Amino acid sequence: MQMDNITKFHSEIAKIQNLDLLAKQVVEGFLIGLHKSPFHGFSVEFAEHRLYNPGESTRHIDWKVFARTDRLYTKKFEEETNLRCMIVMDASSSMFFPEKEESKSGLRKIDFATLAAAAIMQLLRKQRDAFGLSVFAGETETISEVKSSSVHHKVLLGQLENLLDRTERNKKTAAAACLHEIAEKIHRRSLVVIFSDMLENVDTAETEAIFSALQHLKHNKHEVILFHVTDKSKEMEFEYANRPYRFVDLETGEQVKVQPGQVKEFYVDQMKKFFQRLKLRSAQFKIDLVEADINQGFTQVLLPYLMKRQKFN
Repeated sequence: MQMDNITKFHSEIAKIQNLDLLAKQVVEGFLIGLHKSPFHGFSVEFAEHRLYNPGESTRHIDWKVFARTDRLYTKKFEEETNLRCMIVMDASSSMFFPEKEESKSGLRKIDFATLAAAAIMQLLRKQRDAFGLSVFAGETETISEVKSSSVHHKVLLGQLENLLDRTERNKKTAAAACLHEIAEKIHRRSLVVIFSDMLENVDTAETEAIFSALQHLKHNKHEVILFHVTDKSKEMEFEYANRPYRFVDLETGEQVKVQPGQVKEFYVDQMKKFFQRLKLRSAQFKIDLVEADINQGFTQVLLPYLMKRQKFN
């Protein structure tokens, strides 16, 4: 199943009634696609084995695997953890754009980010890595412990599912303050994976505030991937029919009536400048910034995550 062709299971995703099952389908499709793609040689060492390092005890070498592969692997155990990962979710009201019936994929930004986060958790579990979940909007709502157990995984899936059921609006973002708080509470070196539309930060001052917080994470020796979640056609390219619209700010409730053709050129230019600032500051602080379009499937999220995972030491 090629997950970049998201319409193959459009109705199931649009409902997201079983997040765990859908996340498994996303990961399965991604891994199948990975082996068929130019990345087919990409090493994905999952399950119960890791490569044997010379000098280690030979007690846990799996000789059956050696007979099949002519490579030495040692058995891994449930308590072994190679990596600690904190997944950070922006749950502000702007993440609930667009309405599902107006979305090409049937997904809002929050749906896409939640399912992508659940899929990353599946990959983390396969590699016996530990993970946690932080959620923020106007304040930090939760910062979980970082664990690798099945019970912990189920608890975090439940928290992600709760995000999908929210109906309140006018919930602003305070990403900078929340990320500073999260940076203070992650006490061991971790991979920090952030899903946010970054829409509180369009002006320069706000952009600098958010990157000050991201720099705090880097200063504490964490690796950071920032997935900039957008409905690209609407939010970046302003693809609307040239008729009167009433646009409503989901975080403030402010409304404006406008004909898209009158403002499109200026709007697109401003959004391009905004994204260029994001890319520039990300490169400066060695943060992986990934554009995540909700209409383009999940390979755009899972492949950058996996490549970062491979480099983490």
